[in-house]
Amino acid sequence: MKLSNRYNRVNILTSIVVLIITGVIYYVVIHFILTEKLDRDLAVEENEISQYVRTFNKLPLPASYLDQQISYKNLNGAIPEREFLYTSYYNPKEQENEPGRSLITIVQLNGKAIEVTITKSRVESEDLVRIILFITLGITIVLLLSLLLINRFVLNRLWRPFYSILNRMKAFEVTRMDTIEHEPTKIDEFNELSKSVNAMAERVRQDYKELKSFTDNASHEMMTPLAVINSKLDSLLQTESFTAQQGALLEDIYHATGRLSRLHQSLLLLAKIENNLIPDFQTIELKEMVEAKGRQFQELFEKDGLVFTEKLAPVEIKMSRYLADILLNNLFSNAVRHNIAGGYIHVELNQKALMVANSGKIRQFQTKVFDRFSKSAESEGMGLGLAITKQICNLYGFRIDYQELNGEHIFTVYVESNG
Repeated sequence: MKLSNRYNRVNILTSIVVLIITGVIYYVVIHFILTEKLDRDLAVEENEISQYVRTFNKLPLPASYLDQQISYKNLNGAIPEREFLYTSYYNPKEQENEPGRSLITIVQLNGKAIEVTITKSRVESEDLVRIILFITLGITIVLLLSLLLINRFVLNRLWRPFYSILNRMKAFEVTRMDTIEHEPTKIDEFNELSKSVNAMAERVRQDYKELKSFTDNASHEMMTPLAVINSKLDSLLQTESFTAQQGALLEDIYHATGRLSRLHQSLLLLAKIENNLIPDFQTIELKEMVEAKGRQFQELFEKDGLVFTEKLAPVEIKMSRYLADILLNNLFSNAVRHNIAGGYIHVELNQKALMVANSGKIRQFQTKVFDRFSKSAESEGMGLGLAITKQICNLYGFRIDYQELNGEHIFTVYVESNG
């Protein structure tokens, strides 16, 4: 959920809750004030009746008006306390009962207690409260709609520089050495964010330059001593005869330097792939390359007694031919290296994926096959082939999966997203 939407939701919900609570309080207060006013009017009428009794020593005539009624009742028993009551009021004009408010009080006349009931209609008060309530609800609805529109349009405009900076950060590639353009805005926080992003991008570019320079220098410096060692070993092997022990030592050194040279080349290739330093990009026919790779490995298949089958459909993809050759070479080499005597290799290619399946032993850790230097104990490889394959797939948006079913190892490269 976007921050603006989350803010709008919290803001609207908070406003609704606050307005409901304040509306209820407002209604209760207004109702209380109007009831108090009605009670004061009843008390004034009570005072007038008491003065009339004291002055004329008799009760006023019972009266029934449009908004007020007065009635009397002789008391013979206990005298009740003075109290205000909510009651009903009969309107003779409308001929219907209306909500009313009554005051029950006692007056003394000639030594007798007489109960006086004064009732007033509450319909005007209720109508006034109802009008105030409707006005309050209308104002609340208008306020909420205004708040919603303001949050929707004004806040979206305020957040526009942030999303612009975010999109430019997503499109930033360190290998292009481009800058993240500053988004002009009047918001100080966004200006600070833009400056920080550009400063971070500059540090990343500088670190990348230093790393690239170090990689290039290290690669160049390592190639020279490796070439010298190999040259000296070749010269040493051609000078004179050696004992069997010396020959075995020299052979181990020769194999170790060869392994170190291949490791250096593989790590250098990984660095180039990760940093997108191989500019070769073209449309290639994958079926032809798979067929050619099968012919190249034919001798190895025959040497290990492997049965090779293929089912290929014409597929065109856009990528580096050099990296495509490395990807196929690693998949075929892995299928041969981890196979069993008299096993099989099956390659299938269609518009969606390239699948390489081979017989072999059951693996224990299927999730680590693409990790660097991950290999089985009996493998003679360096454990970088599948890691390089994974990086090539990541570079071009391919997806590579591995699964093992009852000793059958299946690598699938999904290429449909690249078409």
